[in-house]
Amino acid sequence: MSNFTSVSVFLLLKLSEVRELQLLHFVVFLILYLAIMTGNLLIIAAVAFDHHLHTPMYFFLMNLAILDLGSVSTTVPKSMANSLLNSQSIAYSGCVAQFFFFLFFEASDLALLTIMAHDRYVAICDPLRYETIMNQGACLQMVASAWIAGLLYAAVHTGSMFSIPFCSNVVNQFFCEIPKLLKITCSDLYLIEVGLVVLGCMVVLGCFIYIILTYVHIFSSVLRNPSKQGKQKAFSTCIPHLAVFSTFVFTGVFAHLRPPMDTSSDQDLAFSLIYTMVPPMMNPIIYSMRNKQLKLALWKLLGV
Repeated sequence: MSNFTSVSVFLLLKLSEVRELQLLHFVVFLILYLAIMTGNLLIIAAVAFDHHLHTPMYFFLMNLAILDLGSVSTTVPKSMANSLLNSQSIAYSGCVAQFFFFLFFEASDLALLTIMAHDRYVAICDPLRYETIMNQGACLQMVASAWIAGLLYAAVHTGSMFSIPFCSNVVNQFFCEIPKLLKITCSDLYLIEVGLVVLGCMVVLGCFIYIILTYVHIFSSVLRNPSKQGKQKAFSTCIPHLAVFSTFVFTGVFAHLRPPMDTSSDQDLAFSLIYTMVPPMMNPIIYSMRNKQLKLALWKLLGV
């Protein structure tokens, strides 16, 4: 096969060959995208404009909302545009940018979720030292570290992936995703990127295990608390968070580690939709809409 490295476009997956279904995909994606945008923008505005919410927990929530907005905006609008225009193309530079920013936002998101678990652990298990440990400087350093880690991770992956020659320009996915790009490479250099993917998945699983252990300690502390209201509040927040985060981790890891030849395009599409769209849509509900103080700030912001 000829080398396509120098071509100007990649061809993304068409969600359907039927024009009516393409328009239906556009409408469905548009509704989901607007729901995600609205939920996360409300969180950002509420935290930014209400001084009562200028605390570490809400500061982290605002950054999580920004990352979720960035993540979904990297992939969904291009897919919607292609469905609307009956197109498959994405410029080579556009694919590079999409690849980089998606990894950047997802890696930063993971790092921030791990930090947020630590924040809740300190607040519940060591409340007397909370203000000392989670001071403003420490919070800024933690968030900056999450963003920098995501930036470095994305830069290494992007440099590695797009230094490999491609034997095709057909990406069998609705965005430029690692497994599908690896499938069309035609050089042994792809093994370097495979190694980076495996290393990344190990880091993800390590963060997941840390979060699980953190919540085990939190649950143990809460169960020793005689307050029924405190127990209910902790469980109602932590359990949905673990459910959505587990879905993100396992579908993402499964999609990246499973051999491409053993997977149908429908399965690939389902896994990608779950780990790219479910967390940004559910995070505002789980972390914010169930929070009484934040709901009051939202009603105030909306003038209700």
